[in-house]
Amino acid sequence: MGDNNVHNRGINLFSLRYVGITFFFFLSGCMVGPNYHRPAPVISHRFKELKPVNGWQTANPSAAAFPKGEWWTIYNDPVLNQLEEQVDISNQNLKQAEANYRYARALIDQTKAALYPTLNLGTNFDRQGNGGGARSIGNGGGNINYSSGMTRNTYALQTSASWDLDLWGKIRRNTESQVAAAQASAADLANARLSYQSQLAQTYFNLRYQDSLIDLLQKTVKAYEQSLKVTQDQHNAGVIEPTALLQAQTQLEQTKAQLTAAGISRSQYEHAIATLIGKPPANLSIPHGILNDNIPQIPVGVPSILLQRRPDIASAERHMQEKNAQIGAAIAAFFPDVTLSANLSYSGNPVGSLVQVANRIWSLGASASENLFDGGVRSSMVKQAEAQYDASVAQYRQTILTALQSVEDQLSNLNILNDQKIQQQAAVEYADKTLKVALAQYMSGTHDYTTVVTQQVALLNNQQTALGIQQQQMVDSVLLIENLGGGWKDDRLPSKSSLTSNIPFIPSVLQQNKN
Repeated sequence: MGDNNVHNRGINLFSLRYVGITFFFFLSGCMVGPNYHRPAPVISHRFKELKPVNGWQTANPSAAAFPKGEWWTIYNDPVLNQLEEQVDISNQNLKQAEANYRYARALIDQTKAALYPTLNLGTNFDRQGNGGGARSIGNGGGNINYSSGMTRNTYALQTSASWDLDLWGKIRRNTESQVAAAQASAADLANARLSYQSQLAQTYFNLRYQDSLIDLLQKTVKAYEQSLKVTQDQHNAGVIEPTALLQAQTQLEQTKAQLTAAGISRSQYEHAIATLIGKPPANLSIPHGILNDNIPQIPVGVPSILLQRRPDIASAERHMQEKNAQIGAAIAAFFPDVTLSANLSYSGNPVGSLVQVANRIWSLGASASENLFDGGVRSSMVKQAEAQYDASVAQYRQTILTALQSVEDQLSNLNILNDQKIQQQAAVEYADKTLKVALAQYMSGTHDYTTVVTQQVALLNNQQTALGIQQQQMVDSVLLIENLGGGWKDDRLPSKSSLTSNIPFIPSVLQQNKN
């Protein structure tokens, strides 16, 4: 009978322990606050300005990307390719963005560490003594006792552990927030990388415009020098007035001044490229070239693809989850904090007997605390978190709208520039024909040299305008690629598992994808 009672008590004790453990893990899985759901974006089904013109094309979502993300290779320019490869390696602003990502990654580890117990270990040595001695001296009438000096050594070993239970999910919500923030930082890094790549390509094409402009002005200077020689001969022969000679000389010097200015602008663009690739301007020299006037085929796709292709949109979306998780962390402050603690210490002498059971002191405990009144501080913090989340939603939707506007702007620009290029080429041809007629009339004596000068200026202006249109087409094509995301995809963001593991994660935005 007694054995049965003991057995029943054992079963009851086991049942209580089982219920307690089950209840504990139930509480451990609880997280207060709203779970994150991505809000519906405001987006159209097609691009308004997408028209079949030479320079870009409609593409299926699966095709609306660039191989390996190296979008600049579609321009088939070896010099540009070499320069772009150096942006990831040496651009200092990009290194700063990468350091910001590593900082965000480290914050996850700091926040996540609060989920685990803390363990402390300490040792102590204490030596005590008194100044007397125990001696007995006879004086005939008895003994006089003196206390002799005593010294005592005490060794102590203490260990303690404490664990703040995350029953309501405050720490897990904070970790969720930090993970989303780190993913946003990785997207910011990708966006910075794309931005600097785009700046480099735009600056490069501006430099090539200056190269082509220099070629045009040098050719024009030679033509004006020949005209000046003819005018000089006619003036020496007394055929024309001195004003015609002065006009020819003035026109030549003005064109030479434009040539000098073009050289200055080219140098400044070259210096800017050096800075973008992390080099001193003195260490970079780009050979003279020409402006490519062949606009590459650019896959555009549908508006919804921007949600996966643009890193700035991905960053805004990740910030929404960051702010949403902070709501849960703020709500968790309304619930009690529960802490488990344990202490174990040994104290004795000599040190060899320190860890004997007789020298052991231990304690186990649990504590709970709850703020009963705070004047509305916690309620205010929840409202703040909710307001920040609402602001992040508005920012997310505004980022999408701005992205759509940017793509539409570049598509519209390319449409207009394509028509303008054809019209300007015709204007150059007519200006060239008009100049030839004016020269013939001048040589025949039916018109003065002013007509020739006027037509020469008109031809040069039209040629410069045509060259400027080519420049703007190349720059706008780069901007279109940038606004389409440059081949980036949101699956390149670090996953939650990689961010919460102890293995360092290097995002793909830090290196070219060589697979």
